[in-house]
Amino acid sequence: MYSKSFEEVMQRFREIEFHETFDIIVAIANGGIIPAAILNQRLNTEIQLLKINLRDPQQKPKYDSPKLISPVDFEFRDKTILLVEDRVKTGATVKFAIDLLQGAKQIKTFAVNGNADYALYNEDCFMFPWILPSGR
Repeated sequence: MYSKSFEEVMQRFREIEFHETFDIIVAIANGGIIPAAILNQRLNTEIQLLKINLRDPQQKPKYDSPKLISPVDFEFRDKTILLVEDRVKTGATVKFAIDLLQGAKQIKTFAVNGNADYALYNEDCFMFPWILPSGR
């Protein structure tokens, strides 16, 4: 798997244009946490975590379908949400998250890499520059 430089990815974060104003950024934990923090710096919007798990650290599926690890403990009804994930491959986790957030006014998806309303890249998998090599 190849990687991209931190500066290269950050340039995409700086250039992407959003067409809505969001009430809340919801990060799908764990992968969406760092991208959501970067977006928080740019958009100055509150972040909440949605703790969902499907894959292990090597990106192999751990379960047949995504699982909610802890209850949704933030108010999302009637809010415009930017739902953030690092990588969207099959879309299963994002679809599961959208189902959990029924009652929101609007949900737009963001991925560093993959198929989303807003994506920095939509290409073959690459190593994110903020992921440390295992064993360190």
